[in-house]
Parts: sequence; C-alpha cells; structure tokens
Amino acid sequence: MKLTLYESRFAVCRLDAHDPIPDWADGALLSITRTPRELSIICAESAVPEGVRAETGFRAMEVIGPLDFSAVGILASLAAPLAEAGISILAVATFDTDVVLVREGDLEAAITALGRVGMGVG
Repeated sequence: MKLTLYESRFAVCRLDAHDPIPDWADGALLSITRTPRELSIICAESAVPEGVRAETGFRAMEVIGPLDFSAVGILASLAAPLAEAGISILAVATFDTDVVLVREGDLEAAITALGRVGMGVG
C-alpha cells in the first residue's frame, strides 16, 4: 500500500453542534462532521481564525486509491504499526480512500513505522 503525504499542516476544530458551517473552512483536505454534540472541522491550519477552539500541527497521509468499499482492514493495517510506535492518529474516510493524520512531531516516526510494514509514504 502506498500513501501520499499532504504538504500543508491541518487543524482539528470544534464548534458548537448547531453552529453553521463557517466560510473559513478550507484547505487541500476538508472534513466536516456534525454530531448531536459538536461540529468538527478538519481544515488547513492557516484558515482557522483566532479564537476558534482547535488542535493544530497535524500532517495528513492519504492511501492512494480508490479503495473498494468491500476492502477489509485497510485502516487497521495503518493504525496497528502506528499504535505499536506510540503514535496517536486521527482517521478520516472518504468515498474513495482513507486519510490518517498525525502530529507533525510524529511524522518521521510514522513514516518509519509504516515503512517497516511495507507501506511507502511519498
């Protein structure tokens, strides 16, 4: 399995559950998820205005797809070596693929851990 590394840094933002989707939400990767308790937005770190509750400094690696919906264990095959390396992840699924975000400080260790199990990141 091969993964593409996004160049930019990302933030994970938390807004109130009933807030509208903000105009500032933008970036090469944009994920918007609403639950009854929150509105979460993953977007370009540079797009997040001051005062927004956010965790910053994430880098994203995307599985080169498209992946078949019947494929089993793809996310587990990414998560397991990263967990063994002590690296926390945030996973996002799209129609075509999976994306794993790690803290920028863990990026080199993540690439090494994935490489040990035959996954190339470039």
